[in-house]
Amino acid sequence: MNDQTTPARPNGGRISFPTPDTMTAEQRQVYEQIVSGPRGTLVGPLRAALHNPALADRWQRLGQVLRFETSIPTHLNELAILVTARRWNSDLEWGIHAGDAERAGLPQAYMQAIRDGDSPDFGNDDAAREVYEFARQLLQTGNVEDTAYDAILVRWGEMGAVELTAVIGYYSMVAMTLNVHRVPLPAGMDAPLDGPRGQLFTMPPAKES
Repeated sequence: MNDQTTPARPNGGRISFPTPDTMTAEQRQVYEQIVSGPRGTLVGPLRAALHNPALADRWQRLGQVLRFETSIPTHLNELAILVTARRWNSDLEWGIHAGDAERAGLPQAYMQAIRDGDSPDFGNDDAAREVYEFARQLLQTGNVEDTAYDAILVRWGEMGAVELTAVIGYYSMVAMTLNVHRVPLPAGMDAPLDGPRGQLFTMPPAKES
């Protein structure tokens, strides 16, 4: 039996989050790697993962590859992340990546449809439609139909199919971590999604072109 006392729960979180003032040497080493990298700040699930520095280190390395270094164009990578955030109803994941997606050039109309639970109209943007459908099917059924899989394979090759699957799986882990530990939203960020945290959200297929 664990006799540890329940730690303080700041800002509505279920656990405490290490800060530079409270970090061990091992935690600070990983923290410095995170803030000196492309993220530039410690936010989201890594705040919780730092309780185990070895986990946080490997987590941030994998996340850096899947967020910044895949062969899939950034705006489509972010599209897959947003579909994942919507499925898991993760406000913080959506809040961070909606901004990244917009800066990468993902149309607002796509994001609004996904957020509102409408069928996105991708028009002639077949690449976006294919990524959306692959992510939607995988998240809602645990698998992907041959048609959706083959579309990704033809467009992005075997590496792209592996990368896209990994992005969706990784950001599902991120969403679960944010939801279960109730990692708070940053100051000034309002909850962007409707529904309780973590409630599985069903997304419709995209409109046909």
